[in-house]
Amino acid sequence: MACAAARSPADQDRFICIYPAYLNNKKTIAEGRRIPISKAVENPTATEIQDVCSAVGLNVFLEKNKMYSREWNRDVQYRGRVRVQLKQEDGSLCLVQFPSRKSVMLYVAEMIPKLKTRTQKIGGGDQSLQQG
Repeated sequence: MACAAARSPADQDRFICIYPAYLNNKKTIAEGRRIPISKAVENPTATEIQDVCSAVGLNVFLEKNKMYSREWNRDVQYRGRVRVQLKQEDGSLCLVQFPSRKSVMLYVAEMIPKLKTRTQKIGGGDQSLQQG
């Protein structure tokens, strides 16, 4: 079996992993959050992370049945892992604006609240409260 350095950065097993727990403002750092709580998002899903990454032009794929090891809740909502390609075959960056995994996580956390699914849920909730 070849070592990691010998494999191409374009191999899918060399893509970076992003679990929803990395971006969740409900988690502590000990529970797996990897970005500042001020920039984190409330309960992000793997599908939302995939949507944001693919919209910006990153090569991405979703592994639905993977789970973060520190995640104690086994619900479907918390499942999933997104693999993102940062570097091309020759070792150069795919997108210059994303030199590191942290830059991808911060961008995704910034964009998830702007997704249509998130904005519609907020708007729909306000209307139902007004009618009641």
